[in-house]
Amino acid sequence: MTCTTRLPKPVTEVWDWQMEGLCRGQNSAVFFHPDNERGYARAAREEKAKAICGHCPVLQQCRAHALEAQEPYGVWGGMGEDERRQIVSAARRRVRAYSSSTSLS
Repeated sequence: MTCTTRLPKPVTEVWDWQMEGLCRGQNSAVFFHPDNERGYARAAREEKAKAICGHCPVLQQCRAHALEAQEPYGVWGGMGEDERRQIVSAARRRVRAYSSSTSLS
């Protein structure tokens, strides 16, 4: 589940970008996998979603939101769940490494 404490306050200006998303009005099943979807079916669905994202005028805002909120499911900002998880994990490792190095000083 998305951690809502990292989300910005409900200010219209913060969320307006979503009104311009190409995913708006699309079938959400393209962007979110059904239970137990694996292999070719999952890859094909994600590629279709990412193709839509690739032309989206708010791709960067969507991606930034997904990474900041650590969205656990779906394709956001042209990135799948595993891609976002890798970026978030790498950022956490960098923070831990930095914290460890500064605490030793």
